[in-house]
Amino acid sequence: MNLPNRLTLARLAFTAFFVLCFTLDFPFRFTVAFFIFLVAALTDMLDGIIARRWNLITDFGKLMDPLADKILTASAFICLIGFQAIPAWAVILIISREFLITGLRSLAAAKGLVIPADNLGKHKTTWQMITITYFLFLLALGETGHPTWLGMAWLFGTHLLVPLTVLLSIYSGLAYLFKNRDLIKTA
Repeated sequence: MNLPNRLTLARLAFTAFFVLCFTLDFPFRFTVAFFIFLVAALTDMLDGIIARRWNLITDFGKLMDPLADKILTASAFICLIGFQAIPAWAVILIISREFLITGLRSLAAAKGLVIPADNLGKHKTTWQMITITYFLFLLALGETGHPTWLGMAWLFGTHLLVPLTVLLSIYSGLAYLFKNRDLIKTA
């Protein structure tokens, strides 16, 4: 197994530790979760760079890299629902989009095709990770005290980052479906 694929699998392990931080109550758990998420997001960036630079792109990577991203982001979004960072309806829309595209990829795979992540999908993932990182950072800051501006920063995230992320998620999902409409028609 090559290095980019190992990094993809490592992202899945980091996801488990990230969720564990939200499950267990210990001092500075959000700070730990924040750093785990940053490392996991870094593996997403690195696996793609390494795969392209050294021509290590594999079908496994084309399928598993987006899946590992989806598992990481969905886990984080679900964990953040309980803190009123992201409303449940927004998480449902985002995760529904992810299931639809995963289903589309499964349909393509059944026909011997691989649908890799495109630039719009990568931008969507980047904005999802930015939104998650933003709220994790605010939760980590809250563990060090309650800065007076924290509430305003939280509102900024819920009123700007969340809608932007939801709209980009929906738009990129519709673009994938439109781009692959012939595959859907022959199903």
